[in-house]
Amino acid sequence: MRSGRWTATKHLSAGGLPDLPQGSRRLSCGCVTQSPAPRRELPHPLPTYQRQAMHPLIRTILQRLALGGVALFAVSVVVFSALEFLPGDFATSVLGRNATPETVEAFRDELGLNLPPAERYLGWIGGVLRGDLGHSFAGRAFTPRAVSDIVLPRLANTLFLAAITAAIAVPVALLLGLMAALYRNTRFDRIVNAATLSTVAMPEFLVAYLVILVLAVKLPAFYAMSTLSPGMDLTEKLQAVALPVLTLSLVIIAHMMRMTRAAIIGVLASPYIEMARLKGVRPWRVILRHALPNALAPIVNVIAFSLAYLVVGVVVTEVVFVYPGIGQTMVDAVRNRDIPVVQACTLIFAATYILLNLLADIISIATSPRLLHAK
Repeated sequence: MRSGRWTATKHLSAGGLPDLPQGSRRLSCGCVTQSPAPRRELPHPLPTYQRQAMHPLIRTILQRLALGGVALFAVSVVVFSALEFLPGDFATSVLGRNATPETVEAFRDELGLNLPPAERYLGWIGGVLRGDLGHSFAGRAFTPRAVSDIVLPRLANTLFLAAITAAIAVPVALLLGLMAALYRNTRFDRIVNAATLSTVAMPEFLVAYLVILVLAVKLPAFYAMSTLSPGMDLTEKLQAVALPVLTLSLVIIAHMMRMTRAAIIGVLASPYIEMARLKGVRPWRVILRHALPNALAPIVNVIAFSLAYLVVGVVVTEVVFVYPGIGQTMVDAVRNRDIPVVQACTLIFAATYILLNLLADIISIATSPRLLHAK
């Protein structure tokens, strides 16, 4: 039997069956085919971002939180040390110059001021970690008063003022910035830029006094002093904080508007924006759909800085309008040498600033794949 195939007549064994080579198999027609040797596939290495056990955003949040904790610790040390070097003595200022040295020493022992500075710092920071801000020095001579009972109501007033200001200033600043970028080098752009530059150049207290002069003295439409009481309803509160809100809005709108305009103009020079224009996309759609998402990181950062300013830098505005916020409380505590209240206010300011900057970093990284998967 002649054939070009390899048949079963060859290589017959004693049992009548052919000895098949290793890796071969017999077909139904009697032919034998050789199977290819199995290949050993090497494992493909995973990309770097897939080999990581933790998501980059989560790792960034943990890193920022750790840095924020270190910054808060450093702030607490600096504030405690600075208060130690203040001239004068709280016990002497409270008891008066006619107090005997024995009375002053007894009062200092009651306040714990005779303890070593390191021991007093460890006691204070340990109480803060437990949620205890201590007791006010001003109430020790009469009735002990917790610092939280003094600071937290004033903090609520400051947050109310900041929330109303942010609800007005952020949309207005974004709208003005987008319009100035869309109609740049026009009369509208020049007017807005001149107005914002003038507002930035003026000190905050000057803006506040001008607002009082115009809207509370010349045109008595609002109150010059923004006092709040527990029994006031929302309408009365809004009328009382109208002038502080206007002052803060004029200050932060200028910064946010200019940053928004600069970020949008920088993105509008990109090739994909030019391609969208050549395809006939409307200008507002180009701004909102293509330019704004890619310019979101710097805009979010300046918004976060502005919101932090509404809590941290509101001291001048609260003092001018005698607003019962945490800034006014800190000024009164410094004047009265109430050290626990000053320390608590400072820590609240630092924590607010750090948390808002952390939020800005997270939003910036989450909206930018280049930063999220940085090599």
